[in-house]
Amino acid sequence: MSNPRLPYRFSDSGPALKPPAEGSILVHLVVNVENWVFDASMPRTIITPPHGKETIPDVPNFSWADYGMRAGLPRMLKALKSRSLPASTSINASAIAAYPEASEAMKEAGWEFIGHGMHQKSIQQAGAEEDVVKQSMALIKEFTGKAPRGWLSPGLRESYRSPEVLKQSGIEYVLDWVIDDVPNWLATESGDLMALPYNVELNDSIVYAIEKHATGQFLDRTVRTLKRFEREVQETGRPRVLALGLHPHLMGVPHRIDEFEAMLDALMASKHTTFMYPWQIAEWYSSQVPPSA
Repeated sequence: MSNPRLPYRFSDSGPALKPPAEGSILVHLVVNVENWVFDASMPRTIITPPHGKETIPDVPNFSWADYGMRAGLPRMLKALKSRSLPASTSINASAIAAYPEASEAMKEAGWEFIGHGMHQKSIQQAGAEEDVVKQSMALIKEFTGKAPRGWLSPGLRESYRSPEVLKQSGIEYVLDWVIDDVPNWLATESGDLMALPYNVELNDSIVYAIEKHATGQFLDRTVRTLKRFEREVQETGRPRVLALGLHPHLMGVPHRIDEFEAMLDALMASKHTTFMYPWQIAEWYSSQVPPSA
């Protein structure tokens, strides 16, 4: 079965896009802020239980994520603030109450808040999808004063009807569809929904929690991707979106925060990059490629 939401084509066969004046490589930093439910199975684990039998509560694996919110996120906030870089947080809405100091710090830093469900559970496990989306958006609006414009599903998992539910709820762009290096319009019953580029290759959860590479692999992938994108934008004249998927319990730890800072510095050093919020990327694209009538 082909992609049911948009026709297939080569990436550079799409509309010719004029890049922003500031740079042809649009860098988007996505910090995933999650609330792992203490009295439930953990979304992911770093340590297996004795004899392979799961236990609840799962203190060591819960603590892994909790450490990120206590010690890892402050390091990442400092790294971004010291460089005056924009970022977004895809946030489980319940994390606003669970981690109030973190939420206030991200709001004060000017990060864009993106919907990310209520807890770190796939939509198939979280309850009625419409209610989860509505409640998540309401809590973010109550806290920030603005309804979220974007959405990243926990684990990037969707139901067959998620694009319809999100579009009908007022979401303008979704990061689940990692299909291209530029945005695309997804067809829904209620009109087009933008697929904003995200990443499963430049993503610390994949690199370190799943593939379990040594520290330094994420930096290496980022630099290699940057070099390729620099070459492509010069050869084709077409822009690229370079998104990084980040988690405080993975990139905010002492042995990786220097790597995170090196990634930022490498991206900043390129004359071809510009750092943008997701809403800016969405408006840049839609101004040139409007949704279908």
